[in-house]
Amino acid sequence: MGEIGRPRKFKTPEELKAAWEWYKTDCDNQIVLTHEFSAKNSEFVSKELRRAITYTIEGFCDFADISRQSFYDTYGSDPEFADIVTRIRESCEVDARKKFELGIIPSQLAGLWMSKHGYSTKTDNTVTGALPVVITGGDDLED
Repeated sequence: MGEIGRPRKFKTPEELKAAWEWYKTDCDNQIVLTHEFSAKNSEFVSKELRRAITYTIEGFCDFADISRQSFYDTYGSDPEFADIVTRIRESCEVDARKKFELGIIPSQLAGLWMSKHGYSTKTDNTVTGALPVVITGGDDLED
């Protein structure tokens, strides 16, 4: 079921899971160089900070050096890998939600990010079915 003429990158679900865990560790430990102006020293100060980036299947495929199409064709359609592929999808959703709720990702981007996981910013204001009629204060009614 893999790519024609090419062996599978991950032979077992355990290998795929281990690669996914390694990818998450890499995402959680990105080193970025920041620059700030120090008024005290009247100079720019640079320092390296550890930052986390959001888990995505696209990012994992790039990390693992496989195409997204190959990932879904090879592993997503194989019952042996179905559980780990489902866990990877769920892990991406939970990671994005956590980062929104913790303010790591700006809330203005929530619609964009969470739409990948089936969420929508649209609200349904349509009322269906019969609504009950409630009459109160019988003293005010005319005969």
